[in-house]
Amino acid sequence: MRSKDFEGMVCPVADVMGAIGDRWGALVMRDLLLGLTRYDDLRRSTGVTNATLSDRLKTLERNGLIERRRYQTRPERFEYVPTQRGRELRLLMQAMVQIGDKWNLNGLDGPPIRFLDTQSGHEVKLAFVDAETGELASSLQLRPAPGSGADALMQWRLDRGTRPAE
Repeated sequence: MRSKDFEGMVCPVADVMGAIGDRWGALVMRDLLLGLTRYDDLRRSTGVTNATLSDRLKTLERNGLIERRRYQTRPERFEYVPTQRGRELRLLMQAMVQIGDKWNLNGLDGPPIRFLDTQSGHEVKLAFVDAETGELASSLQLRPAPGSGADALMQWRLDRGTRPAE
């Protein structure tokens, strides 16, 4: 049974979730962003069934996150490569890695993956930055506000979410 899609919902979070599809789509994108491109490698890394992997790859391609490229003709074989839109999901992946490392639900001795700047070799992390000044901002300083594309439901969410508790 397929869950309801997010069509018609004015929400960037729903847009991204809809493009990824589901948790398997997210893990496939994780692996593609880590540089795995071949079907067998994706299958091994995720442990997902062939039917599910094939379906998720088609969904990711249909939603413009990946492109399929032939790398062999006999037999015909393809690799899967993130598009520009797909590569933008690195932000989401990095955010999830940082949160996962902080939560450390598996009680690991350290992070299972780190992201390094290719030039300095230093570890990098996401941070909130003031869009005008470029200065760092604390997440405690953030508040949601309607954008120019907000519809009535988004306006309601924002109004309802920021009003004092009753």
